[in-house]
Amino acid sequence: MGNRGMEELIPLVNKLQDAFSSIGQSCHLDLPQIAVVGGQSAGKSSVLENFVGRDFLPRGSGIVTRRPLILQLIFSKTEYAEFLHCKSKKFTDFDEVRQEIEAETDRVTGTNKGISPVPINLRVYSPHVLNLTLIDLPGITKVPVGDQPPDIEYQIKDMILQFISRESSLILAVTPANMDLANSDALKLAKEVDPQGLRTIGVITKLDLMDEGTDARDVLENKLLPLRRGYIGVVNRSQKDIEGKKDIRAALAAERKFFLSHPAYRHMADRMGTPHLQKTLNQQLTNHIRESLPTLRSKLQSQLLSLEKEVEEYKNFRPDDPTRKTKALLQMVQQFGVDFEKRIEGSGDQVDTLELSGGARINRIFHERFPFELVKMEFDEKDLRREISYAIKNIHGVRTGLFTPDLAFEAIVKKQVVKLKEPCLKCVDLVIQELISTVRQCTSKLSSYPRLREETERIVTTYIREREGRTKDQILLLIDIEQSYINTNHEDFIGFANAQQRSTQLNKKRAVPNQVIRRGWLTINNISLMKGGSKEYWFVLTAESLSWYKDEEEKEKKYMLPLDNLKIRDVEKGFMSNKHVFAIFNTEQRNVYKDLRQIELACDSQEDVDSWKASFLRAGVYPEKDQAENEDGAQENTFSMDPQLERQVETIRNLVDSYVAIINKSIRDLMPKTIMHLMINNTKAFIHHELLAYLYSSADQSSLMEESAEQAQRRDDMLRMYHALKEALNIIGDISTSTVSTPVPPPVDDTWLQNSSGHSPTPQRRPVSSVHPPGRPPAVRGPTPGPPLIPVPVGATPSFSAPPIPSRPGPQSVFANNDPFSAPPQIPSRPARIPPGIPPGVPRRPPPLAPARPFF
Repeated sequence: MGNRGMEELIPLVNKLQDAFSSIGQSCHLDLPQIAVVGGQSAGKSSVLENFVGRDFLPRGSGIVTRRPLILQLIFSKTEYAEFLHCKSKKFTDFDEVRQEIEAETDRVTGTNKGISPVPINLRVYSPHVLNLTLIDLPGITKVPVGDQPPDIEYQIKDMILQFISRESSLILAVTPANMDLANSDALKLAKEVDPQGLRTIGVITKLDLMDEGTDARDVLENKLLPLRRGYIGVVNRSQKDIEGKKDIRAALAAERKFFLSHPAYRHMADRMGTPHLQKTLNQQLTNHIRESLPTLRSKLQSQLLSLEKEVEEYKNFRPDDPTRKTKALLQMVQQFGVDFEKRIEGSGDQVDTLELSGGARINRIFHERFPFELVKMEFDEKDLRREISYAIKNIHGVRTGLFTPDLAFEAIVKKQVVKLKEPCLKCVDLVIQELISTVRQCTSKLSSYPRLREETERIVTTYIREREGRTKDQILLLIDIEQSYINTNHEDFIGFANAQQRSTQLNKKRAVPNQVIRRGWLTINNISLMKGGSKEYWFVLTAESLSWYKDEEEKEKKYMLPLDNLKIRDVEKGFMSNKHVFAIFNTEQRNVYKDLRQIELACDSQEDVDSWKASFLRAGVYPEKDQAENEDGAQENTFSMDPQLERQVETIRNLVDSYVAIINKSIRDLMPKTIMHLMINNTKAFIHHELLAYLYSSADQSSLMEESAEQAQRRDDMLRMYHALKEALNIIGDISTSTVSTPVPPPVDDTWLQNSSGHSPTPQRRPVSSVHPPGRPPAVRGPTPGPPLIPVPVGATPSFSAPPIPSRPGPQSVFANNDPFSAPPQIPSRPARIPPGIPPGVPRRPPPLAPARPFF
């Protein structure tokens, strides 16, 4: 490998990867990708090869790289290459890799200089590389040749911008030394995507091919046309060297010799060459790793804190200790009882905010579902009147009755009371389902001990089933008690005299007028798209009307619908809809809203539908009876009644209505009390006082408290994770102290990049004097500190003349002199420059009139 800096980074990254792998996670360092951008034959591929340290890219004159090459370096114990287009083949000879790149390029672009934006994906696995992505891009060209399209320049620029626009990419802007830097398309493109210059490094190639007597010293010292990160000069192998199979190591040695021996570059030889470029890029990778460390550290620390409490419990854990098993059994049974009671009675801690559970669902059954079931069996008016008339006639027999018979009232009432059994038993079943569901939710905390969980569920569920039988017997007994004696002396019973006077229209006992029964959001589902489509409104249901508003502020009322003659019917859910729907319609076939015979109201769940139906029942809006039943009743009710029988039917009808309302009120009050006493409270007492004894009698303690394999594995994993996290944090701490971050260079004035197009820039090359300044040997020449110097264009004369100095000072340069009045030096072999300090009264040089302008 030719990149020792990268090899030094590999153990560091591997340490991080190993630390994260030990806790089963991946370390997302996302190292930056490195893209080389430059003109055609600028030496981009050579720069990339030198960075990798392998000779594998096609080389030659003209446009050689005609497709983007995405090179993924992957750390591996073995060294080989693999292409995405032929995954099954592994290349161990890098000459074959070059041949495959050339063949794949020709396959897509042809052999006549065509280009393509379709990238070639190459992976190089090696023990000497980091996990990096390098991108070799086609050179920028302006004149199409061969099969290239007329807009070749714009196509290549778009292709390059796609790759260098990523914030995580480092841009190597490659420019050959034998062309004017101000015309560099590579720098111009880099400026477009990186205006701050934070990720652009200038690379000057072909320094050995410059005209004799010229050099690029001013550029490499970052004085002429400066960049924030400066320039690095490299000397690549020539085509003759490549064809002669000159080794990369030998090429690096030759490059080093060139910089040390060249009089213009020897003073900065340590900052030039491929090794320095490698070092600069590796330092960028180190900076990136260091920037990632705080995020990785905070991530690990938060995980460590979350584990510490559980790990503290497991540190001195002995699975087979009988004392521990006894203690754990008592704690778990006690906790199960507490959790069950909290779920039933309600608690402020660990509140479920997503759905109703436990006691809240049981409360909904008691006060919404059960009343709804009771009202659903509301008798049909025609059926009831027909039954009353049959009862009166059957009691009178062959005689014509003169008075209204009491027995008809009792027969009808008892028949209505029997109908209460079904909704009452259904209510018990619903409560049992919720109790068993609550038990399962509470036993989920016992999952560490599967046998204990299984036995606890079995014992408690069995007990609930036993209580179910007693509860149902008690409820049936309550209904039988109601049947056994009809108390016509009840204070709420209207009595015979009042029943004769009451009108049928007053039978429906509604809530207090204008009392708000319910508010909430509903969607009107059956409005056509032409009229706006389905829309959600805020509905307010009172005892007399249903109103809907634009929103819950109830300021903008959309409509108010009286409840007279309204009924509810079920509507099937649409094929594409996940809403649950019910409808309101008028029994007299009138339009309910605008031109709609019914309005379909949609809710998010069936529970909401049932709840709204119960609210409508409270307001006196009842469910629709089956159409078939109504038709049968209409056919049977064809006989006519005489006026006396009609009065008797009306009287008994009012009496039955009054008494059934009393029984319903009583049952609605007694049902929750009976279920709470016989089932729920007894179950809570059983869990607190008897469950432990049942558990001991069902199995021995050792088998009950036998850990599941999953729990044992979880404990071991947790302890291993805890120690791995601590180790990973130590590794990150070591890396933090062992790596050094290089600060970002300060900004420079690079406006020359924005304005360079359209001007004839100052040549970057300067003549090299064959005679050194007197009094100074060449070896003493050192870097010139201080701000960048401003070149004077050819033909321009400064507005003042500086006194000549016979010899150029060595390390004590004039730019290090703090005296602003000192005379600036004048070196015969270099253009005159404006000194950093100008004496008072001396005018500054005006800008040149020629198109050329100073750049800095």
